[in-house]
Amino acid sequence: QVQLVESGGGLVQAGGSLRLSCAASGRTISDYAVGWFRQAPGKEQEIVSAISRRGDSTYYADSVKGRFSIARDNAKNTVYLQMNSLKPEDTAVYYCALDITPSPVRTGTTPREYDYWGQGTRVTVSS
Repeated sequence: QVQLVESGGGLVQAGGSLRLSCAASGRTISDYAVGWFRQAPGKEQEIVSAISRRGDSTYYADSVKGRFSIARDNAKNTVYLQMNSLKPEDTAVYYCALDITPSPVRTGTTPREYDYWGQGTRVTVSS
């Protein structure tokens, strides 16, 4: 059984930073692509960032390019999302998800491409 646990969310002022963590158990996270999604109140879930199984391909939504960074720490079986220069519009619940497709380069951008999900961590950015 795979479990993904997000952490690192919280309340931060605009311009601040947070680092979200996605820790996996039951699977070796380095064997799979990982995506970060978010869902703001009243809005649909959207892709934020993704990293391929091989780790050399990443995706960022236009709204976070240049501000967010995704990275793996295989020794800790964890994927991070570093979020800098946060804006009020980044306020949402952030979810990490695991794609067990064996493709080494895929960075899925839709929820249906992912197989396992965490419970989410809330990020609130105040203006």
